[in-house]
Parts: sequence; C-alpha cells; structure tokens
Amino acid sequence: MAAVCEHDDRILCEERIIGREITVGILADEALPIVEVSPKVGFYDYQNKYTIGATEYFCPADLPTEHAKAIRQLALKAFDAVEGRDFGRVDMMLDAGLKPHVLEVNTLPGLTETSLLPMAAAAAGLEFNKLCQRMVEMVLQRN
Repeated sequence: MAAVCEHDDRILCEERIIGREITVGILADEALPIVEVSPKVGFYDYQNKYTIGATEYFCPADLPTEHAKAIRQLALKAFDAVEGRDFGRVDMMLDAGLKPHVLEVNTLPGLTETSLLPMAAAAAGLEFNKLCQRMVEMVLQRN
C-alpha cells in the first residue's frame, strides 16, 4: 500500500471476489437467462473475450432456481439504478456462497459473434436478427 501512496494520495481499493463470473442481459425491462463465463486459461480478459474458443459460456448458467431468480432481480435493480433503458447487460461475480456482487452495468453491450447479450437472447428464444429488430423498435417507439 505504501508504494501505491507514492503515486497519489487518492486510492480506490476493491475487495477481490473469487468465484464464478456471470452476466445478465436486460431487454425491455426483462432479465434474460444468466450467462456464466469460464475462460479456459487465466481470466476473462481482452484476449479470452475476443478469441473464439478461448472461453466457455454456459447459458443458462447452472444455478439453483431461487439463486437465479434473485440474481436476475438484482440485475434489473442495478440497471434501473443507472437509469438504463431498452437493453443492457449487468456483469457480476458469484462468491463461494453464490452471493452476487455487481461489477458493472453495461448500457451499450456488444453485438459481435462472441457477445453475451445475443447469447442470452438466443437462450430466451430470440434469434439475432429478431433481437436487433426489437432493439431498434424500442428506440423508435421513444422518438
């Protein structure tokens, strides 16, 4: 800690949570199925995120029903707290007791081949083209 203080007098420290990484897609005020992210090696960093085959994804995540329901509710609350609208994604870590910890709310999630919102939507029965159409329709309805 002393070495850090040599660089600045303001320091942000966060608790390190060791556990499972999950994400919850949000679409039109609905929490989609939970996606668990499991890199084959190391952490879910840029390399593992954008290299096809470097990470395994489980959707829906293998969680007890009551935990999954609580996690999805927490995701909706987090999205609402940042005044998110239409669509987004809430990233979390689950500790050893399956307690969720919100890492971030992504209000502009990706739509690539390895993106998690389209994966969750597909698990909910919404194919990619229909997901994009629905996203555009929601925005147009507001304007």
